[in-house]
Amino acid sequence: MLNTTSTIAAILGILISHLYSPSPDSSSRLLNRLYLPSSLTGPMSLAFDSIGGGPYTGVSDGRILKYDESNACFLEFAHTSPDRDKAICDGISDFSPLQEICGRPLGLSFNHNSGDLYIADAYFGLVKVPSDGGAATQLVADDQGIPFGFLAGLDVDPGTGIVYFTEASSNFKIRDLHDLLNSTDHSGNLFRYDPSTEETTLLIHDLAVAAGVAVSNNGSFVLVSEHMANRIQRFWLTGPKANTADIFLELPGRPVNIKRNSMNEFWVAMNYPYGSPPPPIPPVLPLGLRVNEEGAVLQTLTLVEVFGTESVSEVQESDGKLYCSSLQVSYANVLAP
Repeated sequence: MLNTTSTIAAILGILISHLYSPSPDSSSRLLNRLYLPSSLTGPMSLAFDSIGGGPYTGVSDGRILKYDESNACFLEFAHTSPDRDKAICDGISDFSPLQEICGRPLGLSFNHNSGDLYIADAYFGLVKVPSDGGAATQLVADDQGIPFGFLAGLDVDPGTGIVYFTEASSNFKIRDLHDLLNSTDHSGNLFRYDPSTEETTLLIHDLAVAAGVAVSNNGSFVLVSEHMANRIQRFWLTGPKANTADIFLELPGRPVNIKRNSMNEFWVAMNYPYGSPPPPIPPVLPLGLRVNEEGAVLQTLTLVEVFGTESVSEVQESDGKLYCSSLQVSYANVLAP
């Protein structure tokens, strides 16, 4: 980890310069906005299949949608509830009590070798959808017999197919998200699921709202963001530090999802709270941070122009573009890098 004080100072310097003298070099350039069907919200995470199709995203009524370029719209691809009733579920909003039976997919990622799409669902746990879509198969619903609070982030190791996922909290459900974010909860966890053995392993516990997760390109470590602790932890998978954790990066704001790119780097979605926080959600400055494998911040991308003061949930590179999404909006933004 690089010097914490200098890293935070550098990010804060960019924040202050943007607030008082916005620079076009650090701001985003909107290429397109991909809208969800009417009444649906919350594309927290995005995924692309092995041929670059997508993005795929989970939405508020429990479905996984795929963006169809030819029709310029999102179409239904899959759903996470095993007994989903379209008459009840279609079109429901986030934090509805009906999500408990309809599902709420959050983090998702493909295994590009098998074509399977793995999903962290807030109510149904870790699930898997085949390459042709349809109903999900539940893989893991509890930790040693104790049902998950709610799962949030997910990543698949491109080399081994091993799945890493986070439990944001074991004490709160997603319907209680506001209460969770105003608590001092440290019951989040990072897990590993091996599809070849169907074994689930707890890697790190007692996390302050475990949000995003990303494994390194060479599989030597996995990163997990602690949303309420303003930091990212690194769990070593190989080498002399294997099975230990350290602090990868401390931040001045709240990190959410982490996505690796093809250059052995990571994009971190971060929200910097400012001003007096009116209930229930304080205003934030949404940012994308491009970070190398040593924890150095290489680029800070301000996202105020595309999200206003709403929070960003994810920033991801695909096919030379940046895709940005948020739990609080009804669209995904496509930006020039």
